[in-house]
Formats: sequence, C-alpha cells, structure tokens
Amino acid sequence: MNSEKNWLEYDTELMVAQDKEKLWHHMKSHSCFKSQEQMIVVEGKGLMIKDIRGNEYLDATSGGVWSVMVGYGRESIAKAVYEQLRVMPYYAGAYGTIPSIKFANKLVELLPGLDKVYFSNSGSEANEKAFKMVRLASRIDPARKGKYKILYRDRDYHGTTVAAMSACGQFERKKDFGPFVDGFPEVPHCLCYRCPFDKTYPGCDIDCARAVEKVILDEGPDTVGGFCVEPITAGGGIIPPVKEYFPIVRDICKKYGVWIIMDEVVCGFGRTGEFWGHSHYDVDPDIVTMAKGLASSYEALSATAVKQEIYDIFLNDPSAPEERTHFFRDISTYGGCTAPMAAALESTRIIEDEDLVANSREMGKLLMERLGELNSLPWVGDTRGVGLFCGLEVVEDKAGKIPVTEAQMAQLMGNIMAEGVIVGRTNSSLPGLNTTLYFVPCLTVTAQEIDRMVTAVEIGLKKTFE
Repeated sequence: MNSEKNWLEYDTELMVAQDKEKLWHHMKSHSCFKSQEQMIVVEGKGLMIKDIRGNEYLDATSGGVWSVMVGYGRESIAKAVYEQLRVMPYYAGAYGTIPSIKFANKLVELLPGLDKVYFSNSGSEANEKAFKMVRLASRIDPARKGKYKILYRDRDYHGTTVAAMSACGQFERKKDFGPFVDGFPEVPHCLCYRCPFDKTYPGCDIDCARAVEKVILDEGPDTVGGFCVEPITAGGGIIPPVKEYFPIVRDICKKYGVWIIMDEVVCGFGRTGEFWGHSHYDVDPDIVTMAKGLASSYEALSATAVKQEIYDIFLNDPSAPEERTHFFRDISTYGGCTAPMAAALESTRIIEDEDLVANSREMGKLLMERLGELNSLPWVGDTRGVGLFCGLEVVEDKAGKIPVTEAQMAQLMGNIMAEGVIVGRTNSSLPGLNTTLYFVPCLTVTAQEIDRMVTAVEIGLKKTFE
C-alpha cells in the first residue's frame, strides 16, 4: 500500500481556520487574528503571487523580506534541489560536500580579497559567526588581545538573535528583549534627510563617518575589534551613504585595527545594481556576511566570508595544551544541508546568465525616476535608493518633515494593496518614523511592472490623504 501523500492538496476553509488557530505569524500584532482573515499565499510565478482566495498581486517586496531574487516558479532551481536531495541530502559541516565546495569557490570568485567561507542558515547566524570570530580572536591572538567590542550603526539591523539584536540600531525591534550582550557601542546613522548633526551635505564634513573615530576613542581603541555595518541601511529606511562615507570609515578602521564586517544580507546578489552593495563604495571589508539572495530563498542559507589573515588566526596546534582550543569552535547544524547549496549554485547561475545585476541597475534607475515624479505630492518627503532598493518617506508636513501616523501608514498600505500591488514599509523599528515605503522587487522586474507599482502608490497616497 502506497502511503505517500500529495502535500500540495488542501481544503481552503480548513487552511483559513487552522492558520488562525495554530500558526504564530512573524512580526504581526496578534489582535489582528480576532477580526481579520490573514492572507495565505499559495502560488507564485515571476513577480506575481496568488492567495488562497484566488486574488493575485504584484509583489514589490521579493517575498516580503527582499530575498526572492530571481522570481517565483524557477523549475531549474527545484530540479537542482531535488537531484541533490536524492543523491545526498545532508552531512555535518565538519566535512565537505560537493555543492558546499562548489559554492564556496563561487563566492570566493565573486568576492576578490576574501578567501574562506563558513556556511550557516540565516542572516542572524551569519552575523553571529562574525561576532564570535572577533571575540575569539580578542582572546587568542596576541595582536588583538582585548579587542572584543563591536560597533554598530543607528538604524542598521543585523538579525534577530540576542547578540545580533545587541547590534541593532532599531529601538522598537529590540525593545523589552534585554538585557543585551555587553560590548556593542552605537555610532550615528547616515541619513542626510534627517541628519543626526542637523547639517546639510556636502558642507557637513561627513560628520556621520567621522563620528566612528570618536566612538572608538571614547570606548578605547584597544577594546574595539569590529564595526558591523550595512553597505546601504535596509530596514532602517533604505539609506545609501554619500560616496565619501565609507572611505573615511575604512581609513579610521584601518588606523585602529578594527575589522569591517560588511552585512550584505540584504544588499548582496545584485539587489543594488552591483553584485555587492559595498561595490558602490571605496571600501575593503575584512568580513562579509550574506543570506537572503544566496539561494533566492528557495532554500535557507547564509555565509560568512573572511580574509585569509582572519582564518589563519584560528590555525592552532592541537597537540599543544595551551592552544588545543584555539580554533573556531562553532557549528551550524543546517549549514551541512546540501539542498541550499544546490539552490544557490543554480540561482547564482540564473543571475549571471540572465544578466540580472544589469537589469537591477537599469530598472532601478527607472524606479527612482518614477518615484521622483511623486515628489510633487505634499505627502512625499524624500525618495532615495540604489538599484532595485528604493524607499519613499511619507510625511504630513513637507517643510517640517513631520511623519504621518502609524494609523495613516496602515491605511495607506491597505489602499495600495487594494490596487493589486504589495509594497513594503518600515515595520515596528523606529519610534515615530515607521513611515518609509519600500520597493524591493525581484531582479527580473520589467518597466511595465514598475509603472504598475508606482501608479498603485500614487493612487494609494491620494486615497489616503486627499
């Protein structure tokens, strides 16, 4: 008797009921389940998704958290995953597997200057690995003794674990989850529209970058080992730094022996119109963390890539009692899964063969142009972005830059969705400033789809505020 089941079959009303009764949704107030049926997504193709009620939407969020780089419905990725699972699904990362070796080599090829790759399964975990490398090096490397502190930037986000949240520049994300891990000092954000120094670019001396040195000196240069930073701030409001920012930061970090940990979890794999977000800037990261785009979220995968000199710190002599534990004593169970590596290899092939980084660059320019046309509306305070990574900050008073309310933003999101388009927004992150719309579509987006997105937003803004 064949006991196999078709797990794609479902009863609509049963799924709706069980979604409400059993499923704990991410980042959502539980009270909404009392009166509202939550969207259940059942199918996707390209940039289009379909819910369980048959409604179709143009998804401008690449899966809600900006990670489905090559679009939905890629059969070649599914086939690559199937074949790998059939042959060898898993072996712990203490050993090699064919897809992990192949993908590590691919990443090193894509990241000149970095030499070793450590796999895990989420962006939070990738950053945790980097933090642990800084901390362990501060104990076992005589040249880095005591350099355990890791700087982070206001408005940046590096993950959901307690250590990653210790390096979180979004107050509402970390509120009430403390106490947090010691040794994570904050540096100012770099959003010109709301400059933390009340200055105007370019006559500002790039104080947001120079503040990094002040924090290092205040903390003690002999205690600071790393600076974890997004090349372009993501969930904190889509904030591309000015071109001078990272060269200044680079020089400061080199001066004090501070490793730059570049968090490419969101920006990597073509999102910004370059393969890496930091490629827009003159900067030389020591560690690069990545997730989301690695396998286009067809499978869960993250990685932490480092320079050879960092890897070499952990080359110990296991026969010497004082060095026996001086290696990177870390493990990620699902870092040994082979299907994600297979998905990542195929997803990366698609990005390269279909020239999707160039499409991101070209369509990103069009998206910024179309969003710029909305600047004349009284509720559009600022539009900003790079590649297919764009934001629109909504205000009730342009001159005073006064943000709209949370209730108005919720109404706006509903009005946009009513046009058959899903865009993102700042979500429970910045007190009083969760007012930026996000446009982060799959890299396959077309000009027609961009027109549809922006038109829906214009209609939504007018419905909400006129």
